[in-house]
Amino acid sequence: MTIDHEDLRPAAITRWAACEDVGVSEVTVYDKPTCSTCQRVIGLLTERGVAFERVDYARNMLSVDGLSAVLAKAGLRPRDVVRMKEPGAGDLPLADDAAILRELVARPGLLERPLVERGDRAVLARPPERVLTLFE
Repeated sequence: MTIDHEDLRPAAITRWAACEDVGVSEVTVYDKPTCSTCQRVIGLLTERGVAFERVDYARNMLSVDGLSAVLAKAGLRPRDVVRMKEPGAGDLPLADDAAILRELVARPGLLERPLVERGDRAVLARPPERVLTLFE
């Protein structure tokens, strides 16, 4: 299957078909369509025939509880997924997980991407190949 990343569907959530050899799995990619790292992760999953749900988190951000749950699956704290190069990131109270979660939900541009969730596990797919650890 070929994905034209320049012509992404306007919907924030897109489903892709699975390939028989990988099997059907519940995989969700929280990404930003214009992010090159996100595009590489989508390419890796697609090449391997992995079924996934794609969520443009900038348009359909998780709730505080939802983001907290994904981070817990990844073994990450909120400060671990702050894009420190974004304006305002340095002003976050990095010792206060609850405050950071609220800011990440309110300002999705501060969230590092892509986060990929599969069942009871998740990863911050940076570098993109890290997503493959979900299938080991």
